[in-house]
Amino acid sequence: MKMMKEKIESNFNDFIEDFKTLIRIPSVYEEDESPYPFGKNVDIALKEMLAIADKLGFDTFYDPNGYYGYAEYGNGDEMIGILGHLDVVPPGDLKKWNNEPFNPVIKDGKIFGRGTQDDKGPTLGAMYALKALIDSGVEINKKIRFIYGTDEELLWRGINEYNKKERIPDYGFTPDSNFPLTYAEKGLIQLNLVAKNETHIRLKGGDAYNAVPSKIVYDTKDADALGEALEKLNFEYKKDDNVITVMGKSVHAKDSEKGINAICRLLMAMDKIGLESKSIDFIVENILEDALATKIFGDCKDKASGALKFNVGKIHMDENSEILNIDIRFPVSIDKQFVLDQLGEVVEKYGFTIEEHDYLRAVYTPLDSQLVKTLMESYVEITGDSKSEPISSGGATYARAMDNCVAFGAAFPYTEETEHQPNECIKLDEIKMAIEIYTCALLKLLKY
Repeated sequence: MKMMKEKIESNFNDFIEDFKTLIRIPSVYEEDESPYPFGKNVDIALKEMLAIADKLGFDTFYDPNGYYGYAEYGNGDEMIGILGHLDVVPPGDLKKWNNEPFNPVIKDGKIFGRGTQDDKGPTLGAMYALKALIDSGVEINKKIRFIYGTDEELLWRGINEYNKKERIPDYGFTPDSNFPLTYAEKGLIQLNLVAKNETHIRLKGGDAYNAVPSKIVYDTKDADALGEALEKLNFEYKKDDNVITVMGKSVHAKDSEKGINAICRLLMAMDKIGLESKSIDFIVENILEDALATKIFGDCKDKASGALKFNVGKIHMDENSEILNIDIRFPVSIDKQFVLDQLGEVVEKYGFTIEEHDYLRAVYTPLDSQLVKTLMESYVEITGDSKSEPISSGGATYARAMDNCVAFGAAFPYTEETEHQPNECIKLDEIKMAIEIYTCALLKLLKY
């Protein structure tokens, strides 16, 4: 590894420049007039990553329909897959960012920008790990393929299209979670609760199913009363004439109990001043600020993957409908139908119907599998950390997209996780160490 670490060090400035180039691209899903399935900027990011891969000496492929791309190097009967994604969540409240989210800034040993942790930095880091092997003269006796998804934050249409058309790797990992390794991921279901709006309330807010909403704005003649209710509840808000902005704290839905849900807080305050709607009644009577939704699901957890998480990501109330966008992460031992049955029994009382928006199966890779043992050996060899254990997660990574695949880094046990939050960042020394781990892992997987 000594020679490879020297190569990582000598290539690191190039890595930083490529990293900045990717961060500058605001690759948020858009329904624009471009011919690209997820919007022009996502396609620009895909093409830029393929250009970087080409510069590094990899062979590249761009799906003619713009759903995915891949880059590969090496030969052999077996294929190692490394799955990353280039789309990012919206930046959210720009006032909470210290810098422009798509203008990368290096400060205090960190690089700031949307996508630094999730997932442009780790994906690029894994590519530079392969570059270190190549530059060190290591024989690449298997095919190593980097698969770039474009719709990971929403419906996985990019990676699903890849799976329909292309060769599936024999084994691999996705650098889109935590070290030392994620061996279990909760099941994920995203739902729309839809009902007829029989009120005069008009309200729209939230960023995404999988993000706890950081704020919500409500224009109402009841602003004074609503402000008083928010004061009594001790909820942070701002008032500008008739406009109330309720403040929350955005985190990824997998960690929803660590956030503050602005939508739930607004509906609780609306209830306090006597406003009624199906959404208000459902939230106040069943959720409040309980991100585990224990009143609906009980003590729903298991040893392998922990507790169920429930997030109200978005709300839309117009002249016709009330719609709540819900994200649920449920334990690996729990059946999807249990979740639907429990929730369905409750929401039916309020006049809601359930529309399934997205579903991802739970994944579980045994700890004694050769893949897990090999990757864990790589982590321990580079870090010297033999105490940290493989973990389970409520996150949804591309490890679910194919068999014999796990999530592997790039956040360390001590990393400040800022994905999906304002001022998303990654420490430069941590991403450098991650590249070393990926280099070691690829070396061991070539002998796997």
